[in-house]
Amino acid sequence: MNFKKKIYGVCAVGLLATGMLFAAREHGFNPQRRLDFLASRLNLTDAQKASAQTLFNQSQEAAKPIREQLRQSHQALAAAIKAGKSDEELTQLSQQQSALVAQLTSIRAKAFARLYAQLTDEQKQKAEQMHERMSQRWGRRGVSQ
Repeated sequence: MNFKKKIYGVCAVGLLATGMLFAAREHGFNPQRRLDFLASRLNLTDAQKASAQTLFNQSQEAAKPIREQLRQSHQALAAAIKAGKSDEELTQLSQQQSALVAQLTSIRAKAFARLYAQLTDEQKQKAEQMHERMSQRWGRRGVSQ
């Protein structure tokens, strides 16, 4: 398989994944449901729930302009593929998109880290067990391994 076909394949997978993320965001992702899930699984106190709500709201607001940039980047990459742009241009657009995804990941990780810092030892243990189950479910290794 030549290099250009590989790039197109990677871009197609990236476009599909990005599209799925946007669909989940617009049609199925519910921050309140995430908070309720964590609150019930970790037995969060009312103060912890309020703090988590604030943290998640702040991270959601911080992510808004980046999500818009990511949407625009997704459209630009799709247009570049359709226009037959060079490998270098596709690589540059893909790297721009990757940087935006990294920023969103960082925002979310920081919010969860701030919440994690507020957990009791028992809640942290439950959180680690949840993480392990999720990692196994998705076929990934845990962070601690």
